[in-house]
Formats: sequence, C-alpha cells, structure tokens
Amino acid sequence: MNFWEFVGSRHQQLLTDAYQHASAVFQCMVVATVLGVLIGVATYRSEWAGNLATVTTSTVLTIPSLAMIGLLIPVVGLGVPPTVTALTLYGLLPVVRNAIVGLRGVDPALVDAARGIGMSRASRLLRVELPLAWPPILTGIRVSTQMLMGIAAIAAYASGPGLGNEIFRGIASLGSRNALNQVLAGTLGIIVLALLFDAAYVLLGRLTIPRGIRV
Repeated sequence: MNFWEFVGSRHQQLLTDAYQHASAVFQCMVVATVLGVLIGVATYRSEWAGNLATVTTSTVLTIPSLAMIGLLIPVVGLGVPPTVTALTLYGLLPVVRNAIVGLRGVDPALVDAARGIGMSRASRLLRVELPLAWPPILTGIRVSTQMLMGIAAIAAYASGPGLGNEIFRGIASLGSRNALNQVLAGTLGIIVLALLFDAAYVLLGRLTIPRGIRV
C-alpha cells in the first residue's frame, strides 16, 4: 500500500487525530498567552523581576519534553492532563519574554501623555501600552505555537491526543508494511497544521495591528 492509499483508507482517524492535535495546541496556547502576558505585565517595570520571569520560564525548556511528561504522569495521570500541563509550561517563555520586551519598548512620551490627560494606570496599560506591545507579543505566540506543534506529538507517550499517536504506532511497528506510512502521515499532518496556524496568525496580525506600527 502506497502512502496516498494509506491516507485514503485511514482518513477518518487521521482527521480525528489532527483535530485533537490542533485543539490541544490551541487551548494550551490560550492559557499560555493569558499567563504569559499577566507575568509580563507584573514584571516588566522591574529589571530583576523581568529577568527572574524570563530565567524561570526558560528553565522549563531545558527539560526534555519526554522527561517532562514522564514526571507529570505520577502527579496528574495519563491522557489529557499531562499533555495540557506540559504544553502550557513550554509555551510560556516566548510569550513572557516578548511581552516584557514589548511593554518596555513603549515610548515613555506616549505613557506620559496618557498620564497627563488623566488616564489611570490600568487605563494606560490597557489602552496604550498593551496595544503598542501587541506586535512582539503576537510574534511570541507564533513562536510558541510552532514549538508546541512538535512537542504535542510526544503527548502520545502518555496516551495523550493528537497525531503523535500515528508516529508512535508507526515506530512501534517498524518492519510492517504501513509503519513508514504512519510515521509520515503523522509528521506531515503536524507540518500542515503548523503552517495553517501560522497563516492564521499572519491574518490576525493584519487585522489587529495598525499599519503604522507593523514590523
């Protein structure tokens, strides 16, 4: 059976795995984005706090993804919980770092002008600083998403959802006639999802970033 025949015969399962993979990455990125921006907002005004936040989240990336999931299994069990926890932790660094960089890069004159017209600190943050910091934050989200697409495949080790199941099943059955097809289908599926997500972020950037501040 060639690759396209394999895809045709397994298309329903592949679509289900692709949906679960995309859903897991999307939901974890929403959580990582909210947490990352909140951490950035809480720490960007202080040099040491910002450095601590960056170092702490970067430390997570030094832990191999397979080891991270293995360590989480005794704590949260198999399936979705270790997948969501690991992906959220891995997704934090680019968002936190870019949120801090973006907020620190806002022109102080604009903040002073907002203060001069009577805007509160919260209003300045929500209406001036965060909108101007949005382009680098979005870049961080894009980087995180691309990373999580690949890392999410490891979730199959803990009975997690996604296209990693195809890859692991193929590896486990090396030597059988469809082993390579399974690995290839899972890998190509992840690549396609990553490209689709990135295209969506490009469109989101065009819709939410004013032309004058686009990088």
